[in-house]
Amino acid sequence: MLETYLPILMQLGVACGFAVSTLIVSVLLGKSGKTNPVKDSAYECGMLPIGEAQPRFSVKFYLVAMLFVLFDIEVVFMYPWAVVFKDLLVTSLLPVTLGMAGFVFILFIAYLYVLKKGALQWRD
Repeated sequence: MLETYLPILMQLGVACGFAVSTLIVSVLLGKSGKTNPVKDSAYECGMLPIGEAQPRFSVKFYLVAMLFVLFDIEVVFMYPWAVVFKDLLVTSLLPVTLGMAGFVFILFIAYLYVLKKGALQWRD
């Protein structure tokens, strides 16, 4: 039984050894560098690092991002269904099609709700 897990354990050992040795080498070689305030300051593509570290974003930005993720997950569920759809034509078309139609209907209702609430309008 150990013979089946031996390659996995060897790969795990090599990966952990590489990670630990890389960290040790970076700590040993990194201490030799000289530091000064100019080198330690944040680089902002030629801009002076003045102001808040984290700018405030509008809630609308996060709302649109969440809606994008929500409606993007739709594709994750629809793609496998579309791939095997031809095989489903032979076996059990009705339950699978009704299931996907229900899923798309729920997403359509969610989309209408988002439109009604004005979440996709950029101007208030």
